[in-house]
Amino acid sequence: MENISILLVVGSAIVISLWAGKSLNRFRLPVVIGYVLAGIILGKSFLKILTPQVIEKASLINDLALGVIAFLIGAEFNFSRLRNLGKLIILIALFESLGAFFLVFLSVSLLTHKVYLGLILGAVASATAPAVTVAVINQYKAKGELTSTLLGVVGSDDAIALIIYAFASSIAYGFMVHQGISFKQAIIYPFKEIFLSLILGAGLGIILSYFLNKCKERQDYFSLIVGFLLIGEGLSWEFNLSELLVIMVMAMVGVNLSFRKVEQSLASLNIAGFPIIASFFCLASTRLDIHLISQIGFLGFVYLFFRILGKYLGARLGAKIGKANLNIRKYIGLCLWPQIGVALALAIVIERDFSSLGKEGVFISNLAINILLFTTIFTETLGALATRFSLLKSREINL
Repeated sequence: MENISILLVVGSAIVISLWAGKSLNRFRLPVVIGYVLAGIILGKSFLKILTPQVIEKASLINDLALGVIAFLIGAEFNFSRLRNLGKLIILIALFESLGAFFLVFLSVSLLTHKVYLGLILGAVASATAPAVTVAVINQYKAKGELTSTLLGVVGSDDAIALIIYAFASSIAYGFMVHQGISFKQAIIYPFKEIFLSLILGAGLGIILSYFLNKCKERQDYFSLIVGFLLIGEGLSWEFNLSELLVIMVMAMVGVNLSFRKVEQSLASLNIAGFPIIASFFCLASTRLDIHLISQIGFLGFVYLFFRILGKYLGARLGAKIGKANLNIRKYIGLCLWPQIGVALALAIVIERDFSSLGKEGVFISNLAINILLFTTIFTETLGALATRFSLLKSREINL
């Protein structure tokens, strides 16, 4: 199977992901779960059709998908939208992301005595997947203040998670590469990387906007966006910068300087990017290794518990500071459990960033993605039930 054509792998992943997603959608489950389940079944834990050697050939799909995901997140952050979201939503999103990060970081660091592992898993824990939440809201036609606030929070959360990961992964990388470095040195390095990523992203966004404003045809907008997306990723690799941050900032700057032209291209990017993202989730999920269950064990439970607790307490604190009503304060934290999505994208980035750092780097890479995939079984199912419960208690759905 190692000699299988890359075109056959990618084409099969797209078709199988589409079928699996549609099958689960009949049961009103988010299609992304279908992509993940398809990958798990085809991967090394079960049928062993898509082995690590085969998946390695499809690494370009990961790169393309990560770029598309980062661009779509950044494009959501136009300044007019941020003003409309309001202070409350930004506060809740910020506190629930940081709450999950810090509680998972502290608990994992204390349990394993590895600060870098705590930083990496904490960063992954900060992300929330909107797919399950939106599916529940649509299924029950929920309406009200909690629903509106929740949609704004899950729409803002991923951008915050990318920024957290940029800081945390740089510090973790510094600790692993330079054993015994000072905390000051560990902070300076990531600040430099993040600063340069912001500068590069902003610069590309300005240039992208300039060329977009010169174009007249809609297909030219799309071609420019894809071209700059690939240029941004290529420059990020060339200068060892955060590709997710570079692309997200590029999109954010571009959409604010050329809103209409970028917005007109987003529908095309969603359509063109769909098979790439679907196959990305499928191929990424093949990495689940059931033989690691014994190693994950209690650590997986600690990650799951403190992530949920951090989301709940952080969201409640943000809602209290933002002077939200009682329903929002009590229930919004229960709606933020789902994690598959950007968190899986971060796990793939971790694999690429850390797997070259010897046995410990490979172990951490495998551990991160397997903890994420194992706990997803709980977060996606229980998360949907918790969201339904919260909306019902808030009287925003009728059964």
